[in-house]
Amino acid sequence: MRLRVAFVARLLALPTAIAAAVPVACAATVSVAVADSTGQPLPDAVVLLEPVAGRVPVQPMAGVEIAQRGRQFSPQVSVVTVGTPVTFPNYDTVRHHVYSFSSAKTFELKLYSGSPHAPVVFDKPGVAVLGCNIHDQMIAWVVVADTPFYARTSAAGQARISDVPPGSYRLRTWHPGLPEPLATDAMPLVVGAADIAQRVVLNLEGRAK
Repeated sequence: MRLRVAFVARLLALPTAIAAAVPVACAATVSVAVADSTGQPLPDAVVLLEPVAGRVPVQPMAGVEIAQRGRQFSPQVSVVTVGTPVTFPNYDTVRHHVYSFSSAKTFELKLYSGSPHAPVVFDKPGVAVLGCNIHDQMIAWVVVADTPFYARTSAAGQARISDVPPGSYRLRTWHPGLPEPLATDAMPLVVGAADIAQRVVLNLEGRAK
């Protein structure tokens, strides 16, 4: 009887042993260097990887805020996933009137100090341009991503997207200097088990001054 139990136990353990012996496809890191047409690195560019074979579900982010300090938005460029609530605390001694008339999100936070009672939920993909109805120099952008694979470039124009599963993707790149939101053509990108380094050049000659 004991021999029989031991034999059955070994049989049950076989699928686990076989699964452990089969190599699992490794996720890769996609590094993207973004520059302008003169070769200068572009900070605050946003890179997005969109799976060709359907979308990957995204989760709303928590604790995102776009503050007002020194009569400026901080940060000036934000990336959030669809469904993310964003708070707009005002740390200035003057009141601000924050608004966006963008198709990605339309809202108004009329003259206020401190923090509004309710956050603004960015529920559609795209780019929302923010402004202040009192201070014309205040401007910011919120890129709303419908993919979990995104990054914003550093001061050196470098972005890294980690844990990208193998597959075919469209690489999109956005920057505040582009004449139209997400106006660049999608670049096809095939991701395997090895890390990838990609360079993107944006023509910002048509950007608004």
